[in-house]
Amino acid sequence: MTRKVRTRIAPSPTGFLHLGTARTALFSWAFARHHGGDFILRVEDTDEARSTQEAVDQIIAAMKWLNLDHDEGPFFQMQRIERYREVIGQMLEAGSAYLCYCTPAEVDAMREAQRARGDKPRYDGRWRPEPGKALPPVPDGVRPVVRFRNPVDGVVTWVDMVKGPISISNGELDDLVIARPSADASSAIGTPTYNFCVVVDDWDMQISHVIRGDDHVNNTPRQINILRALGAELPVYAHVPMILGPDGDKLSKRHGAVSVTEYEDAGYLPEAMLNYLARLGWSHGDEEIFSREQLVGWFDGQHLAKSPAQWDAAKLNWVNAHYVKGMPDDVLAGHVALRFASRGIEVTADERLARMCAVFKDRCATTVELAEWLTMYFVHIEPREEDLTMHVTEAIQPALRDLRDRLADTEWSKVALAAAIKAVITQHGIKMPQLAHAVRVLVCGRAQTPSIDAVLELFSREVVIARLSAG
Repeated sequence: MTRKVRTRIAPSPTGFLHLGTARTALFSWAFARHHGGDFILRVEDTDEARSTQEAVDQIIAAMKWLNLDHDEGPFFQMQRIERYREVIGQMLEAGSAYLCYCTPAEVDAMREAQRARGDKPRYDGRWRPEPGKALPPVPDGVRPVVRFRNPVDGVVTWVDMVKGPISISNGELDDLVIARPSADASSAIGTPTYNFCVVVDDWDMQISHVIRGDDHVNNTPRQINILRALGAELPVYAHVPMILGPDGDKLSKRHGAVSVTEYEDAGYLPEAMLNYLARLGWSHGDEEIFSREQLVGWFDGQHLAKSPAQWDAAKLNWVNAHYVKGMPDDVLAGHVALRFASRGIEVTADERLARMCAVFKDRCATTVELAEWLTMYFVHIEPREEDLTMHVTEAIQPALRDLRDRLADTEWSKVALAAAIKAVITQHGIKMPQLAHAVRVLVCGRAQTPSIDAVLELFSREVVIARLSAG
């Protein structure tokens, strides 16, 4: 590789960072890190009507949560408008761009007539300068767009890192609008368009590899032609297939395609999300679970899938559960404390919370689930009537009173609690599930928990006795 690897992610702040863009960011980041290159964050905010600061903040927060650190940026296109206008001015002088005075209504009528004839709708080049061609008179009161003078002959060919060789005839491409009239009438050149700004950004920032979704394949020949007109070195392109929902349709909100930060709020760990996203369209043998360091070591740009990946919420839960179980208890306690804080419950990430995590984490796929389990330790609980009726029967009441009295002066340890429970069972001639279920319902608010002695040990003596007394 003769060029230094420089990749980029360039989300638009017209919405929050979603899963597809997050995966593209991950692939671009991992490729740059593997090759010792640079990863650049750009914000494509030329759509002023739909771009919001809230979306910008969420994009940056999501990238930070995923630990996809960028080396340069964030760069904002609206702060580079004069640079784009400068390049367009140079292209107008060089003849690789020209002014077009067609009104939107004229362009619509042009395309409608083409459809009626069975032709492909496209701009017909009526304002394109040609030797010996007489252009129409410039109409009064019409502010022109700027169009790129696309080659009319030949083909655009590139070798895609994912799809292999791709060729598109220039005859299929019309003259792209690269600037539209803006509200700022003081500028002779209006607002540069997305496809043009991307080209200048990639050129100025010396992007060596463009990894993006395959919905951009049709943009690529146009961008390549503009880069060639500017005398710029072309990047290598890699167009990754989209992520589909379980039903094979495009991933949408009904499949769980919410913003990345909503997964954070739902209790997923960034390590798990990166692991899962990496496997959507890339593989390293049969490896399913791997660290960030392993991903960087393996991600050389090979083994990117040509077929669309399919979102699987159950698989994500399985991956996240693996990371929850494997996380050190004190670290996991910090995540759980944040989940409590989001619900307005103040919980300290101390040694006691870490011990709680150790007891319950094997039952949980997310930190939200874990926090829900542990809520019984920090707030008042109300057992369900059906659980009380089923488990806290009149027949078990004597044993419950006996256990309550024994716990008043029992050493507060798992071993001593287990001994007290066993003594009560023996004394009253009952079975462990009869007593354990009743205790769980009264103390924990549910009939199923991990080992009852381990669960009780994490409560204070006073809380356990008070809840047993309430039954």
